[in-house]
Amino acid sequence: MLQTKKSSEQILFIFLGVWTVLNIIQAGFVELHADEAYYWVYSRFLDWGYFDHPPMVALFIKIGDALLSSTLGLRLFTVITSTLSVYLLWQIVSRYAQNIKLFILLFSAIVLFHVYGFITTPDSPLFFFTVLFFYVYQRYEAENKIKWALILALVIACLLYSKYHGILVLLFTILSNLKLLKRPSFWLIVVISIIAYIPHILWQVHNNYPSFYYHVIDRSAAFYKFNFTSEYLLAQLALAGPLVGWFMYKSAAVLKSEDTFVKAVKFNFFGIFIFFLISTLKGRVEAHWTLPAMLCLFILAYIAMAKKPLPKWFERLAMVNIGLIILVRLVLIIPIDALKKVKAVDYYFGTEQWAKQIHEKAGDYPVIFNNSFQTPSRYNYYTRSTKGFSYDSRYYRKNQYDIWPLEDSLINRKAYFVLSDSHGDNVKQDTINTRKGVFYGLWIDKVRMYQKVSVNPVVVPEEWKSGEVKTLKLKITNPYNEPIALGNAGETWKCYLEYAFKKGDNIDEFKPVLADIENVKIGAGASVEIEAGIKVPVEAGKYKMILSLRTEPFSGGRNSNMISVDVK
Repeated sequence: MLQTKKSSEQILFIFLGVWTVLNIIQAGFVELHADEAYYWVYSRFLDWGYFDHPPMVALFIKIGDALLSSTLGLRLFTVITSTLSVYLLWQIVSRYAQNIKLFILLFSAIVLFHVYGFITTPDSPLFFFTVLFFYVYQRYEAENKIKWALILALVIACLLYSKYHGILVLLFTILSNLKLLKRPSFWLIVVISIIAYIPHILWQVHNNYPSFYYHVIDRSAAFYKFNFTSEYLLAQLALAGPLVGWFMYKSAAVLKSEDTFVKAVKFNFFGIFIFFLISTLKGRVEAHWTLPAMLCLFILAYIAMAKKPLPKWFERLAMVNIGLIILVRLVLIIPIDALKKVKAVDYYFGTEQWAKQIHEKAGDYPVIFNNSFQTPSRYNYYTRSTKGFSYDSRYYRKNQYDIWPLEDSLINRKAYFVLSDSHGDNVKQDTINTRKGVFYGLWIDKVRMYQKVSVNPVVVPEEWKSGEVKTLKLKITNPYNEPIALGNAGETWKCYLEYAFKKGDNIDEFKPVLADIENVKIGAGASVEIEAGIKVPVEAGKYKMILSLRTEPFSGGRNSNMISVDVK
């Protein structure tokens, strides 16, 4: 037995070496995913929170990028923590069986584990701290000691600082073992974790809970579509291993065990997959959101399959499965022209060249992109700057660019406005042929932009009659450190206050608010109130009203909340 354990560890360390080298090569030679570039910009503005996510990913990138200013540096901590995760997973499952061959086959067959072997998004620290949580919890459950409680509390804080999905791991773990509530050390864990998480909670409060509104409210679809559910189920099968994932699910689902730790893993396995399955009823679910459950799938499948001889057919199929994954990973490294005709492959090539081509036109002036937090982020990363900015129109979702001070630095300055479509007929613009297609650039001598200005009714009336002109008192707040004027006298780029009603996925054409804003001036950090007329839709029903300040040449921002209106 001792010899077997020693042999298993030797094979494990060989695998860890191969896994690490593969991830280092991938991290160093594959161009950034657009989301990674977005999180790199996170790291330029370290904070206790961000619009979309907690801050752990920014810290991962900040430290790695400081050590190595390259794609490898940005992904360095992901590579390191991925290797540590493999080692910790072996420590977790080897207590139940010593089958290193099965361990390597199953781990290598799961597509999602390869993705987060080098790609750096909030799922990267989530992956590591979920594994670390299970590793420490396994020991805390076996030994109710203060040292394990203290370590677990810090791991939980890190888990929550990684991604909000971490709360599901904690919830289902507690539900699996309600006896924890009787442990004094459990409440010590709760207190320490909350104290450690307070800075992020305060950040949410100070910024008006942007993550809550985005994840819980804004991401909800107006109507259910069957493909939300079907795509989710197919994606889970594919990410677990396109050829062998189904057998791993079967093995994990039928595993029976009275072990308290295994019970916790089963609760997380079923709980997280079912939670996101139900979530498809209100909108699209990203396939990788189930990452913690995928870890549970691996643990349960290993324990179940290690109890009996491994079927030869499974071994052969798993090897083919792994070979396909490795082939895809190599395709992302080697620039084969024929394969770059595939859009998903071409996505990872040419971005650095594209950024240089845009920079040649814009020079060191700020560059404004339209309706994309990813495009300006890629420009920022490959120009090693924060000169790229996302203009988020009223048709697009809010993101971190609506919080960062980048817009403030643009106002009244010269900037270059880049679109993937023409700026219009009879407009003097540059046509830029780039590696990523044709873009059109327009110089703006003096940017007039009011993205952060808040325009909301002081009171939202309860009664809205079909077709009437409703008079509202609007409160307009200027958050900038300098005064603004909404009037157009002497202005090259005009400003308009507009509104529209959204019903389901459809949004009406924006129309001018019936109000005189020509003489409206608002001091720095100040607010004004104006009377405004808004024509209510003729068709009865439930709507969301949007108020927008449109400043030329932009398409108008979303300056209000999504205001619920019930037209009778």
